[in-house]
Amino acid sequence: MNYVNKLLKSLGYETELEKDAWSLNKQHLSGDKKWLANIVPSELLTRTVKQAVESLMTICQCNRFYKTFPDVIETPDYGDKWGVRANYIEINNRAIAQMDRNITKNGILSTIKLLPAIPPSAKSWANCIILSQIFPNIYGDGLNKLPHEENSIYGIKLNGGYSKNIIDFEIIDKISPEEQFCAFNDLAHFHGLKTGFRTVISADQIKVVQPDGSDITFDWNNTEHVELFVKEHTKLIDTGFEAIFIDSAKHIGGYDMANYTGVGALPTYEQMQYIIHEIRVRSGKTTLSFIGEKSTGDFKRYQNLGLTSGTAFIEPDNYDEVKHWSQSLKYENHYTPGIEVSNDNDTGGRSYEARLNRINNALFAYEYPSDKLPSFMQMEDIFPLRYDTNTHHLMMCNPSYSTDGTPQSHWENLFAKDDGREYNRKVAELFIHAQNL
Repeated sequence: MNYVNKLLKSLGYETELEKDAWSLNKQHLSGDKKWLANIVPSELLTRTVKQAVESLMTICQCNRFYKTFPDVIETPDYGDKWGVRANYIEINNRAIAQMDRNITKNGILSTIKLLPAIPPSAKSWANCIILSQIFPNIYGDGLNKLPHEENSIYGIKLNGGYSKNIIDFEIIDKISPEEQFCAFNDLAHFHGLKTGFRTVISADQIKVVQPDGSDITFDWNNTEHVELFVKEHTKLIDTGFEAIFIDSAKHIGGYDMANYTGVGALPTYEQMQYIIHEIRVRSGKTTLSFIGEKSTGDFKRYQNLGLTSGTAFIEPDNYDEVKHWSQSLKYENHYTPGIEVSNDNDTGGRSYEARLNRINNALFAYEYPSDKLPSFMQMEDIFPLRYDTNTHHLMMCNPSYSTDGTPQSHWENLFAKDDGREYNRKVAELFIHAQNL
């Protein structure tokens, strides 16, 4: 089924596409690789979904223009072990959702609109978008609140469908939530990107929705809950996602609990092995990448767990150290630690120059491109946020920055403006030099 055409029809658009002159004027080129840069996100987020699709068609690296979206789209092929070299870029799809007065909705549509401005995968490695939110958050799902009123993405509900922040529920009689994810994944794959999503494993941060009763706290000792966890995540993989970022993964099985900051019990080592194995088997995909937050140090522990990569082991500001670890781990094809430009706990304050230096080290600190280590970035590393917020704040809270209650005003005020545009241009220059390595 052509899910993109189904989405366009569901939104009231015709499926015939036209070239987008605006995108041609904004495109950055690296051989056949094209994306939009020297932009601020509001320029894309205030466009329509059809314009976003036409933009992706216009800058297609296939060097042809499709009048209608193709029926068959394959994920970019970087082999089964693509995850050990990838650049993971987390997009807070709740923060860029449509905020209309106190309502938050349609985050997946906003993410589709932003896709043309994400650099596609390079010749030697994949770029992978990680979506911050998929499942409903426990408190205030579908609502934005005051700037410092908690509304955390880190608390999720299972067995309750998908977040009101993310899915367009006004059209689910025409296109299901799962089909909306399929459309997003087809568009991302067409643009040359891999895709994934964030999940949590701390029991007290997960609620199980009971159709005929109150929500109950997730229990790792309950086999039905473990089965539900596997089913919910496999169902998402079946829509086209290929990566899962696991929050608090370092502490699985009770490891290094003195530094554990989550809430509630964690799965045992054997349980997590089982979960990762079952998601792979049930989805039938040999290409899946599982990334563990801070799961570094004891590499074999995490490799044997089934993880592909982990964060926060290598000093990201030091080019020579990154290159040293790249050379040391060049033959590791099952699990590698990566470097962080920033993570979901980033509270801001890092200069643009420091961020650009980290991106430079992530993209170029190696002897050969085949030795490159994975990297981890946040939306803010590509599109700088306004001065008085940060990545972690937007994970913990869901404020609207609209001055008049409209979505357009929120999008315009969420991100840095003239300096953000110049920074985005400089990020593009770094990716341009990396694309054909």
